[in-house]
Amino acid sequence: MLKGKHIVLGITGGIAAYKSVSLLRLFVKAGAEVQVVITPSGKEFITPVTLAALSGRPVISEFFTANTGQWNSHVDIGLWADAMVIAPATASSIAKMANGVADNMLITTYLSAKAPVFIAPAMDLDMMAHPSTTRNIELLRSYGNHIIEPAAGELASHLIGKGRMEEPDAIFHTVQRFFALRDGSLRGRKVLITAGPTYERIDPVRFIGNFSTGKMGYALADEAAARGAEVTVVSGPVAVAPQDPKAVEVVKVESAREMLAETSARFDDADIIIMSAAVADYAPAHPADHKIKRENGSDTPTLDLIKNPDIAATLGARKQSWQTFVGFALETDDAEANGRHKIKSKNLDMIVVNSLADKGAGFGTDTNVVTIIESASGTATHYKLKSKRAVAADILDAIEAMRSGLTAY
Repeated sequence: MLKGKHIVLGITGGIAAYKSVSLLRLFVKAGAEVQVVITPSGKEFITPVTLAALSGRPVISEFFTANTGQWNSHVDIGLWADAMVIAPATASSIAKMANGVADNMLITTYLSAKAPVFIAPAMDLDMMAHPSTTRNIELLRSYGNHIIEPAAGELASHLIGKGRMEEPDAIFHTVQRFFALRDGSLRGRKVLITAGPTYERIDPVRFIGNFSTGKMGYALADEAAARGAEVTVVSGPVAVAPQDPKAVEVVKVESAREMLAETSARFDDADIIIMSAAVADYAPAHPADHKIKRENGSDTPTLDLIKNPDIAATLGARKQSWQTFVGFALETDDAEANGRHKIKSKNLDMIVVNSLADKGAGFGTDTNVVTIIESASGTATHYKLKSKRAVAADILDAIEAMRSGLTAY
């Protein structure tokens, strides 16, 4: 998604400038060409030598180079860029950008940029909350800039509050997702997703099932469709629906065997298959065709169970080398170890693991906490609590990176 993109990384004079080194590495590792433009005060916090070594380009700070007098054209840099990312953006630089005070190379480059601009504020909490700062940020937002909101936490002043620059990986993913959506990174690809629970009938009014709502699977479907994919969801009984029903085909099923049949029928044509459904492991051996009545006596009826087919393992045996096969595992203990076992047993390329022990994760929530484990590298990447749509973006970013031969980090 970022391979070959031209990114201008602007660094201003704040303590969070040290994080810009990690952000620069992420962009370069993703295949982007990065030109660093730093303010004079920014050089007090991070040396141009470090930035030049990582970017492979001379760092630009002044209008003229000191030794040769060569002119650094802010206009040319602005036209060269596919995106401009200013991280950290101090209160001073934000005020200058908002009001067109072009007194350094970074601000003039910003004013010349034709590309989308991403701004990551970083400052102390009182500066962040000051009316002049909030006005300037809203003014920048009204110009069409993308504001990457700072996080709350301990600041350089040792006070606690909002003002910490967002972490480099979050900024990276914001930029990456922008291009994925704008460029239709999955256009021409077929994505097959299973979602929701399965219900295994005991009788016409009772069933064996689980608490899955399908929110994670449908978030994946919405995100894949937004990236241009042709998306099919094989869905158990849920109350959710795609954001754009015209962009996502939904095939409704009830039982595990129905889900296997419908998924199997579409499996061979899919480029990416994501098994996010919570499939019941067992089904009644002899479901009744009428409601089972409570007996007058004290005997408790016995329910004989049979194993349902393992959908992921069944389809994993058919996986072709050009397909990407992704599983899910919701665990209560030893989540990562169990996830690694399932990668091998089901022939997965990747597994998304979450644990009911994590607050905000699991069934019925609008958020999730996941770990993504890749089969080939064995790499496990841990993500913090996010909305399920944001988690879906992380998962698809990881899938796209893996398919392109890159790593997401």
